[in-house]
Amino acid sequence: MEFFCYHRDRPDSGALRHELREAHWSYMDRFAAELIARGPTFDRADDTATGSVHIVDLPDVAAARAFAFDEPNYQAGVYRDVMVRRWRNVLGRTMGEFPGGREGGNRYLVLGLGSGQPADLDPPSGLDGLDGLDGLIAYGPLLSDDGATWLGTALLVRAPGPDEARAVLTADRYADIEVHDWAFGGRR
Repeated sequence: MEFFCYHRDRPDSGALRHELREAHWSYMDRFAAELIARGPTFDRADDTATGSVHIVDLPDVAAARAFAFDEPNYQAGVYRDVMVRRWRNVLGRTMGEFPGGREGGNRYLVLGLGSGQPADLDPPSGLDGLDGLDGLIAYGPLLSDDGATWLGTALLVRAPGPDEARAVLTADRYADIEVHDWAFGGRR
């Protein structure tokens, strides 16, 4: 089962996050084979981390919750909240298989939070300015724990700017669409 985890940082937790960097990476190294995508969200203006994205393939909901809540930054209080949702890897690849590579261009996390009739279960065909589907790094629906109810859509994308990243989703089908600057994670 695939899961989308988004840890949002507490304000002013940057020093603690930096102190725990090696512990965080060592923890994530244990899940290297299961990670589909990972990386920090950040404020582009001052390059301050604002959160961490982890998309991971684990056996069940209990394993996903343990993954998210046993993480060293969470245990130490770096994060203010955590979102853990079932997810479906529509692209069928990892971020390492993204044809655009780790560097170059602006990268974004886009979260469309919704309810009701599912929207954007598959990526749209005409992604102007995003190199078509090759601009998508990861894409899939957010689902309830049992996988039966659509709760939104999460994607990682290379785009010229936040407006183009947001435009991947059908705006009127979501209660809210968040766009966060994002970078490939992991050891360099």
